[in-house]
Parts: sequence; structure tokens; C-alpha cells
Amino acid sequence: MTIKELLTAGSASALALAMAMIAAPAPANAAAAETQRAERGDRDRQQSRQANRGQRQQARQQNRSQRQQARQQNRSQRQGIRQGRQAARDGQRNMRGNAVVPTERRQRAERRQNRVDSGQRNAQRQNVRQRTTERRDRRVERRVDGRQNRVDNRQDRRAQRQTNRRANNANINRVREQSARNDRRNTRRDARRDTRRDVRRDARGTYRRDARRDYRRDRSQTRRDYRRWNRNQWRKSSRYNWYNHRRYNRNTFRLGRYYAPFRGHRYSRVNIGFFLDSVFFGNRYWVNDPWTYRLPEVYGPYRWVRYYDDVVLVNIYTGEVLDVVHDFFY
Repeated sequence: MTIKELLTAGSASALALAMAMIAAPAPANAAAAETQRAERGDRDRQQSRQANRGQRQQARQQNRSQRQQARQQNRSQRQGIRQGRQAARDGQRNMRGNAVVPTERRQRAERRQNRVDSGQRNAQRQNVRQRTTERRDRRVERRVDGRQNRVDNRQDRRAQRQTNRRANNANINRVREQSARNDRRNTRRDARRDTRRDVRRDARGTYRRDARRDYRRDRSQTRRDYRRWNRNQWRKSSRYNWYNHRRYNRNTFRLGRYYAPFRGHRYSRVNIGFFLDSVFFGNRYWVNDPWTYRLPEVYGPYRWVRYYDDVVLVNIYTGEVLDVVHDFFY
């Protein structure tokens, strides 16, 4: 490849790269498509730069081979010149050795010497022209390589800036999306918490209100069914000696783990006169057979209820604790 072809190829590739860089990419609908196109453009530019470097390396190799051939020609010419000089010196010695040299022989020697001198001058001029051409080619090659390297470096810097910009934009979008997800998650959690709190509050208020209304409505009917609870009377009866019964029937009083109605709720000791929330004396906490534990039968709105390891007597209409036995269960 000659210098002209190299310059033409370099300028064409540089023009193509400049046009590709100037042309603004069409707006993408998705970030993934834009990233793929950018990566494809980077690969195309890298392949183009590699092709240009291969062409320049091939041109440099051709120039080196031409310079080697020229040096070999100059070396052969110099050898011919040396041989001519040696022949001239031999002729001169022969002329000095002979007292009389024929005119024709002298003229032929002069012509031969002239030809030798003319060949030397031509070889010298050829060497000068060859060195001048080589210097000019090297200057042109360095200039073209330097220009192409500057273009490649500029393109690399621009591509790196674009890559960094896309990476920064992707990080910013990722942070924004994460923040938006966290905000939505917090909003949903707050909404669920508020909803549960409102539902519990409404249910608690509705239950107590309905319980009081039912209690007032049925008070006249249930008055003849039960009396005011006497917590000392049943303890004096040996029939309800639950302590002695528990000593001989320990497995009966092992009911397993107590699961509170609220997560994270801890045991708080209750006494007579406390009011429990309705969730603590639901039917799953009732002691359905009090006699199994040697507890007295209850009537009306009263229920024996398990509260952790305690057993309490609760008025299910009002939630009031009427009697309690601490550490009843194991």
C-alpha cells in the first residue's frame, strides 16, 4: 500500500467515524436497547480502529521492505564503484610501470575512468535522492500516524465519557427506583398499620358497646340465674382442692405454650378488678371443663379463662376480672 492509498484510507475512515459521531442517535424507548446500541457502536469503532492499525502496520512493513531493497541496491552499487576504483588504480600502476603507453590504450583508460566517475556520481545522486525520499516518507508516515493516533485517542475519550455518563445515569435511575419502592413499601405498611389499628379500635369499641348493651338488656333475665361471685367461698371447700389435685395429676395441668393474641405481647400480672381486652378471653382461651382442674362451675356471663400460666374468672360482657389463681398451669 502506498502513502497515497494510506492517506486516502485514513481520511475515509476518519470521515466515516466523524459522521458516525456527529449523527445523533434516535431516542430509545428503553434503557436496555440504548445500552445495547451503545455497546455495538463501541465494538464497531474498536473494530474500525483495529483495521486502521492493521493497514498502517502493513504499510510500514512495505516501506521497510522497500528501504531494505534500496539499501541492498546501494550496497551493490558501492561494490561496483569500489571495483571500478580498484581497476583504475591498477591501470595507473600499469601506466607508471610502462615508460610509453600507447595513445589508444590511454584514451580507453580515460573513457573507462570517466564512465566509472560518472557511475559514481550517478550512484551518489541516487543515494541522496533515495535518502531524501526515505526521510520524506518517514515524515509523512509519522504525521499520518500522529494524526490517526490523536483521532483514536479523541474517540476513545469520547466513548469513555459516554460510557461513564450512561453508567452514572443508570446508577441515578437505580437509586431513584429503589427510593420510590421504599416509599411505596413504607406507604403500604403505614396504611396497613393504620387500618389494623382502626379495625381493632372499632371492633373493641363495638364489642364493649354491644356487651354493655346486652348486659343491661339481659340483666333482668340473668339476675335470677347467678349471684355475685364469692371468691372465698369455693376456696374453703375441700371439693375444689385444685392444689392437691395438681400434685397428683401434673400432666393435666401441662397445656403447652401460651400464644398471646398480639405479637410481641409480654406477660403482665393481673389482679381482681382489672379489665381485659376482649381478645384475651376469646373462646379459644376458655376452660371448658373446670371440674377437670377442680375449679367450681360458673354461670351466666362468667368464664374461666387461661391467661399465660394463670387462670382468671372473667365477665365476658364487661371484661372485668372477678377471680384469679396465679401460677395455676405449668
